[in-house]
Amino acid sequence: VQLQASGGGLAQPGGSLRLVCAASGNIGSNSGMGWFRQAPGKEREFVAAIKWNFGSTYYAKSVKGRFTISRDKTTNTVSLQMNNLKPEDTGVYLCAHKEGAPIVSTLMSLAYEYWGQGTQVTVSS
Repeated sequence: VQLQASGGGLAQPGGSLRLVCAASGNIGSNSGMGWFRQAPGKEREFVAAIKWNFGSTYYAKSVKGRFTISRDKTTNTVSLQMNNLKPEDTGVYLCAHKEGAPIVSTLMSLAYEYWGQGTQVTVSS
């Protein structure tokens, strides 16, 4: 599976950005897709995940209510709509693919097999 993330950029606090992850290869109906972020000097952290088959979604507490993850099976893409952005949302955002039938705790961890290259999101006035 190959992943290509796009859509990052500069946004003001309170603004919005939409990230898109294009996936190629054998995604697998029971797989999961996730978004993670890494700020300078900090560890990579979970942001949001979605189960590919049924579309169940999961969010980190820090983004719940502001971010929305979705997937499009026809185009093999996963999107992350980010609203009401805050400076602490700044970082490199990476999409990832988890094979098999991942349980929720796994989807919210770093235990993914495939990772995209990341796209920079900067929230600043």
